[in-house]
Order: sequence, then C-alpha cells, then structure tokens
Amino acid sequence: MKALIIGAGGVGSAIANIASRRSFLTQVIIADHDKQRAEHAVARLNGDPRFSAAQVDASQVQAVEELLRTHRPDVVINAVDPRFVMPIFLACEYEEVNYVDMAMSLSKPHPLRPYTEAGIKLGDEQFARDWNWGELGIWALVGMGVEPGLSDVFAKHASDHIFSRIDEVKVLDGSNIVVEGYEFAPSFSIWTTIEECLNPPLVWEDGVGWFTTEPFSEPETFDFPEGIGPVECVNVEHEEVVLIPRKVDARKVTFKYGLGEEFIDILKTIHKLGLDRTDRVEVKGVAVSPRDLLTASLPDPASLGSRMKGKTCAGALVRGLDKEGKPRAVYIYNVVDNDWSMSEYGDQAVVWQTAINPVIALELISEGVWKPEGVMGPEWFESQPFLDKLAEFGTQWHMREEDASDIPLVWPAESAAKE
Repeated sequence: MKALIIGAGGVGSAIANIASRRSFLTQVIIADHDKQRAEHAVARLNGDPRFSAAQVDASQVQAVEELLRTHRPDVVINAVDPRFVMPIFLACEYEEVNYVDMAMSLSKPHPLRPYTEAGIKLGDEQFARDWNWGELGIWALVGMGVEPGLSDVFAKHASDHIFSRIDEVKVLDGSNIVVEGYEFAPSFSIWTTIEECLNPPLVWEDGVGWFTTEPFSEPETFDFPEGIGPVECVNVEHEEVVLIPRKVDARKVTFKYGLGEEFIDILKTIHKLGLDRTDRVEVKGVAVSPRDLLTASLPDPASLGSRMKGKTCAGALVRGLDKEGKPRAVYIYNVVDNDWSMSEYGDQAVVWQTAINPVIALELISEGVWKPEGVMGPEWFESQPFLDKLAEFGTQWHMREEDASDIPLVWPAESAAKE
C-alpha cells in the first residue's frame, strides 16, 4: 500500500513514525506546506527508503490534485486541521484516491437558534458525497483518530458484544498532563481545540435526533483511571455524536471533554477578545486571522514531549442492559503515559494516541479484514480485530465496571406501551 500523509505536524509526524515499523506500507510521501517540516519528519525515520517529503498547499483543491497526480498513492491520510478537510477530500474524490481522516468537515451553527438546533453538522459535507464515492469505487474512512476513532470502536464493541440495550454512550476524554515551563501550552492543536470547544455542543437523543446546547454545558466530575483521577468534564462538539448513532442503537450519545476550570476560563477569554475568529483582520497592512496568529504564538504541540508529564485517557462510558438483561455500566478506555510514548516512539502521548489508530485501520484494510465502501466511520466495521491489534503497537484497552444501580430494567415509556 502506497500512502500520502498530508500534514507533518505532531500527528502527521507520529503517523509516519508508527508506520515506519509496519511492513504493509510500501511507500509513504509526507507532504506539508512547509517542506522543511516534512523533511524533518522523514529524517526522524533513520533513513527508511520508503519515506520521502513533498510540499503542498492543503487549502487549494487543485494543488492537492496535482500532488495526487504526481505520486498516485493508494490512500491519503489527512493529518492537518479540519478546515482543510474538504479541499483534500474533494481532491481525492476528483482523482479517485482513497482517503482517511481523524477530524471531519466543519460544522456551521444554526443561523437563528445555534444553542438549541443543529445547523450543518460535522461531517455532513462528506456524507453528502457518499454516493459519488461508492459509484467511483473508492472509499473514505472518516473520524479514524482516537476521538473520534478509537472511542467509536469502543462504542461499537459495547453494542455488539456487551449490551442488549444501550441507554447512553458518553465519550469522556481526560488527562493529568502538565507542560513544565509554560503557564499555557496546549498539548494538541489550539486551532482545533478552539473550534470544537467554542462551537455549540452536539447531543443525540432517540426520538429527538441531534440538537445543540451552550458551550461547556452540563459539567460533571469523572474519575479517570490509572491515577489520572477526578477531572471536570463538559459538553463539547465532537464527531462521535454524529457517527455513533448511525450504527449503534443508543438512547443518548454525548461527548464530554475534561478541560478543567482554568482551561475553560482561558477559552472563554479567547472568545471574549475575538481571538477565536477565523476571518482576516488587517494589522499594519497585513491581513491575518486572529486564530492563526494565536496558533503561531503558542509552542508547537509536537515539540512539547520532553516537557510533558502525565497520562491521557480516551474512552466511552456505556450504560444499559447486558446481554442477559441485567443493568450494567462500563467505561472502556485506553490510557497512554507520556513517559512511555516518548521513550518508545519519541512522540508525546496526545499525538501518539491519535496517530496509532489510522495506521491500525489501514493495516486491517490492507489485510482485507476491514472492507470500506463509500464514506464510512469506525462503527461500520467489526471492532475486535482493531482492539486485538492495539497490543501489537504496545498499548492496551481496558474496561472498568461503573455504578449501574440507577439503570431501570424497563423504561417508563416501555412499561406504559406494554400496558
């Protein structure tokens, strides 16, 4: 399999690093708007002849098309900010090249009721073109990072192998990571973090469908495993809420991010000052996006690994009735320790935990275990082969039992219907 990775930042570089240890990839081109950064990602790989660097402007469909015509990859791995999803996605469609991403096309809030009704949802633009991809005989595996991605695999596994009735899938992300020497240094792209945290959070409920709430709504403290401990989590816009209900029968689906009070306050301040804006403003004759300026002002997350301490956790809390009809609640999760990922791979925990998943998915596809058609998410496939491969890459998935004492055997509406 010949792959083209677009984006040589933290995640793109980590994907290349992980992929260099797998034999199913015969050739990999790493492309970035800054060719030197792509060359640096290649240089990390100890002279592996399968890897080379290229330059591309991912914001321009025609530029991506030209790159595809030059290299003719079997698959493109999109490892850049979600604002570039559609140019890359469309270029792949036009050139009939398979596609993988970890974040889906951007949402647009409802023009009149942004905090109650969904407008254009994450991924809507991609799913609208599913028919085209199917007719062309190509595929797009969307949302295949850690969240979305691995968390969706957990939800599918719970549905297929653990539960007979799912009352709620609540995806919960939290960490105790600190970055030494910085008062504020996000361990993931601040551009993406602002996008998902300040947009109206999306919720799915059976019988209602998708709707939105206020940013940072419904705070709750969740005790994360493996020593991370209690972290305050809030509703955040995320792709799992779009993807999971399409293939998993659940009464409710939410995503909650363990941001913590200080980070939430910083994000609110960014919004108040207008630094989250993506439209350009003129500064001394130069047009610049405030969010791009903020992103450029902060340290590159990929460079923070040696200063980071702690663990990051991604998982899905699933509640309902087990296969025997008994109340059950489990938290299915994966934890990565930054000390481990740095010593084993040289990549910080947050980007490594994201990067491993598209590599596993592509290996399953190359083996013929997963067989994508058209536009699909992780829930479209059998979960167990994916979970089995985690150990091959040096990480594990776990399941912790949670309190199920308040889960009813029969919901009131069901009881009334039977009467």
